[in-house]
Formats: sequence, C-alpha cells, structure tokens
Amino acid sequence: MVELKTTSEIEAMREAGRVVAAALRAVREQVAPGVSLLELDEVAAAVMDEHAAKPAFLHYRPHFAPTPFPAVICTSVNEVIVHGIPTRRRLERGDLLSVDCGVYLDGWAGDAAFSMTVGAGRAEDLELIATAEAALAAGIAAAVPGARLGDVGHAIGQVAARGGCGVPDGFGGHGIGRHMHEDPSVPNRGRPGRGMVLRPGLVLAIEPMLVAGGDGRYHELADGWSLASVSGRRAAHAEHTVAVTQEGPLVLTAL
Repeated sequence: MVELKTTSEIEAMREAGRVVAAALRAVREQVAPGVSLLELDEVAAAVMDEHAAKPAFLHYRPHFAPTPFPAVICTSVNEVIVHGIPTRRRLERGDLLSVDCGVYLDGWAGDAAFSMTVGAGRAEDLELIATAEAALAAGIAAAVPGARLGDVGHAIGQVAARGGCGVPDGFGGHGIGRHMHEDPSVPNRGRPGRGMVLRPGLVLAIEPMLVAGGDGRYHELADGWSLASVSGRRAAHAEHTVAVTQEGPLVLTAL
C-alpha cells in the first residue's frame, strides 16, 4: 500500500535525511588508500550514535538474504554493484567505491548513496560515476505531481542508455517512510506516461545503479548479499530520498 506523507511527516523525514547525509559526508572524508571498509563502517556508526539515530541496514534481512546484514553501511567496490558487506579489505588507489547508508530517526527512515574513486581515479570510472549522478538528477527532476512512475524510470534509463551503461534488472528504488522499503517499487527503466500517478506526499528513494559497458547482468557472491557484474566491469550507485511536493521534488538527504 502506498502511503502519502503530511508536511510535518516530510519534515521529520528531512531530519532523518540530514543524519544520512552527515554519515555519508563523514565516510567520504575518510576514504583513502589503506583505509579498510570496516573502518568506514565505524565512521558511519559513530555519526548515527552522535545523532541518536538507528542504522536501518544493521540486522536487516529481506526475503532473498540468507543472513541478516551485519553492518550499518553497504560498501561496494569495483565490480560489486550493490549490497557489499564491509570487511577488513583495505582500499587501494584507483578503486571505485559505492557507499549506501540508511537510518531511522524518531521512527522515520532516510536512505542515500554515492560513488567515488579512491584517489584520482580512471577517466572511465569518473565518467561512470557522472552518468549515475546524472541519471539520479534526471529521475529526481521527473518526480513531480501529475507525472507517472514510468516517467521517473524512463528519465533514469535514458541517461543510462546514452552513457552506454547497463541497468541491472530487478533492482531499483522504492517508497520510504516509517519503513526503509515501502511501496511503490521505482524501476530504473520505464515507459513514459505509464504507471502510478505521482501525488504530493509521496516519498521515494530514487537510486540508479549502473554498470559500465552496457551489460547489466549480475550474480550473487558467496556472502549471499553482494551483487557483482557478470562482465567484471565496474559499477556506480547514486541515491537520494525525495519527496514529491506541489513546489517540486524535495531532496531529503541533501546536506
């Protein structure tokens, strides 16, 4: 069931979004060669503790997962598209890192993600990240009252196609509110003018995840969570929590 949020509820979600943004900013500032993924997880956890927020990912277990998620952020490196588990692995110069973070604050959820290179990065990785961010921006711009859900997916998919990127089937954005994952699903491809009409009060986590080279196929790694590209090509992930309002899209996870 799709639930529309009131103005005051959206403002409460904005507070949760600010914690997500602060945690991601703190993680971004610590990314460097030699830093472990577990150390980045600890950075995010400290920010959540500071704001009395609860990690949304820790112990989360959807139907497809063999075990509860063991960390507060997802850290996906290089060919891993999403759901990477923080480990003792240390980042190396030239890695492409995607970080996804979700929190609950006063009963409301926020969810966002970014990708970056460790060090200067390869030109093709920077282009991939820029394409993911442009796809996110296009999806957000399409999230206006009277538009349809297919318009959001179409906007994202068009940017991905122009960038020569693959879009993994079966994974995309979602509604968000009292729960991290709510209806509706937000595919990263769609047909314009199709699907549910967007109304003020709808809050969506819009999250393109793209694979370089046009092949979006993926496989599950041995940890039961991480999804990696079949091609071995690198992936990037960008996400914001966005409210549909009469004044236009309102990004709740921006600093």
